[in-house]
Amino acid sequence: MPRILLVKTSSLGDVVHNLPVVSDIRRHLPHAEVDWVVEEAFAAIPRMHPAVRRVMPVALRRWRRDALSTNTRLEMGAFLGKLRECEYDAILDTQGLLKSAVIARAARGICYGLDWRSSREPLRFLYDRTFRVPWGQHAVVRNRSLAAQALGYTLPAEIDYGVSQQQRTLPCLPNKLYAVLLHATSADHKLWPESHWIELCKYMFLNDILCILPWGNDAEHSRSVRLAAANPGAVVPPALALEDLAALFAGAQGVVGVDTGLTHLAAALNVPTLGIYCATDPAATGIHGCPRAMNLGGIGASPAVAEVIDAWKRLTG
Repeated sequence: MPRILLVKTSSLGDVVHNLPVVSDIRRHLPHAEVDWVVEEAFAAIPRMHPAVRRVMPVALRRWRRDALSTNTRLEMGAFLGKLRECEYDAILDTQGLLKSAVIARAARGICYGLDWRSSREPLRFLYDRTFRVPWGQHAVVRNRSLAAQALGYTLPAEIDYGVSQQQRTLPCLPNKLYAVLLHATSADHKLWPESHWIELCKYMFLNDILCILPWGNDAEHSRSVRLAAANPGAVVPPALALEDLAALFAGAQGVVGVDTGLTHLAAALNVPTLGIYCATDPAATGIHGCPRAMNLGGIGASPAVAEVIDAWKRLTG
């Protein structure tokens, strides 16, 4: 029974983009045991995939802030101990960064990664074998290609994220149809104008659909409150963990979101999802391989509200 370790630590969208690798492995090596090293904040994502045997959270972001403390050293030692508990037949670093390559090298087994032409950093010396994965392909395609070359199988045409989440009632939700609007992202230039969100909320309200406005930090909470104040059909929930957000998506009529990992998660869960792109190219990092999803916009091409509403109608019937 082959043992395979995947190293894809962050960010949220990148972790979601690595899920099809697990499905591919399960299809071609059905008896393989797959483990996954991931940043602790995103550990809920690989846990959603039934073919992942063990998730090993790592806390690189937190450890860097307090690198010299006794507690950090103890946590690092415990992580390394868990990482080296068993020997792997293949260790796949699909992240292609120094931090992930070092983790992959610390594990026990044959280590595979991207060659010098395919990664942002020269990491060849940390791998036992490297493979070329051309730039210009979507991140999902690059991850799958590396794994297929390393493990010796041919990629199927279809993409399977392999995850699902049970819908459940959250205390913040009235008992009615709702849409989730993901207005927050990591960079201001990726934001869709607040005036556009207000118009979209008004359309939803007129069609008897409640708008849910999740948030993750103080600035995002303030924006959610402003948007809700302009619309009677909007709710600002309390801070939600990833598992709760996934359950929220699962029960929604659909999700509309900017370029953020949560939008990709909703699409991976097979929820009708619209991705809004204002400053990035969806061909490279947009929603990919999800039959109930659509990308709108692009670099310098923020979609109009009418485009979003039209796409929503097509996706949700």
